[in-house]
Amino acid sequence: MDKILNCLTELRPEFDFTKSNNFIEDNYLDSFDITTLVTDLEEEFGCIIDGVNVRAENFVSVEAIAELVRISGGTLE
Repeated sequence: MDKILNCLTELRPEFDFTKSNNFIEDNYLDSFDITTLVTDLEEEFGCIIDGVNVRAENFVSVEAIAELVRISGGTLE
């Protein structure tokens, strides 16, 4: 989970992702951020995120992103 949090913080350092329950509703991430984050996650976790899974609900929290990485074949340590 720390690696995901690091990816988020590098992408948007102005936000404290630990204080949000929904990154989308709180306007921490927009569509451009999600596109960038997908690439970052694929590189960090060695997975391929299918375009059908690039939906807002998969980016609302660290836990949701972790599940996305898992179903995309990534290894969380």
